[in-house]
Amino acid sequence: MQELEKKLNYTFRSPELLSQALNHSSYANEHRAAHIHSNERLEFLGDSVLGFVTAEFLYTHHPDLPEGDLTRIRAALVCEQSLYEVAQKISLGDYLKLGRGEEAGGGRERTSILADAMEAIFAAVYLDGGITAASGLIHRLLIDAEREEVVEERRKDYKTALQEFVQRQAGQDLTYCMVGEEGPDHAKTFITQVCLNGKAIGQGSGHSKKEAEQAAAKAALADLEREPETE
Repeated sequence: MQELEKKLNYTFRSPELLSQALNHSSYANEHRAAHIHSNERLEFLGDSVLGFVTAEFLYTHHPDLPEGDLTRIRAALVCEQSLYEVAQKISLGDYLKLGRGEEAGGGRERTSILADAMEAIFAAVYLDGGITAASGLIHRLLIDAEREEVVEERRKDYKTALQEFVQRQAGQDLTYCMVGEEGPDHAKTFITQVCLNGKAIGQGSGHSKKEAEQAAAKAALADLEREPETE
């Protein structure tokens, strides 16, 4: 626990809050007799705390952006993949308490479990030290220069951009198809190919089918923009 506190750069006045934030529901279910609670309620609260802190930051630091852009950036900042990456950075999976089945199934590396636990920790810090402490943690882990660059990349809709590019000429048929999967079920990578009029023009991978399609569209768009347009 002290090791994790050092990684969070926060010392709990009520360590039981951090302990509960690490309790997956599978672990709590196996220890009902001991009245151990899961982190699900903390996760619920943490989602709201995270949303508020990021919204306040974006509202303050991007005064010229319209509501739509602010919403998209916030969604990218607090998305499951973003939280998963932060959890990996602090090796959060090493500290989780899981049930036997979840442990055997690779739960310590499961994207959804790590992302949910990260939200639970934000809530635990909020309950222990207030919004100032929670905001400080969220800023340290999520809102930095590097993370904003990642967000700007994620919020680009390459599929729409590719669709608009190919529609400059009439009669274009753009399709996406999954051509492969890699890795275990709890950390699967999808490989998608995008075709223009039946010909493959780009390929990409991601931890979700949507992410793989965006990566394929990005690759295709980069190639098409380097080529001279045909009349």
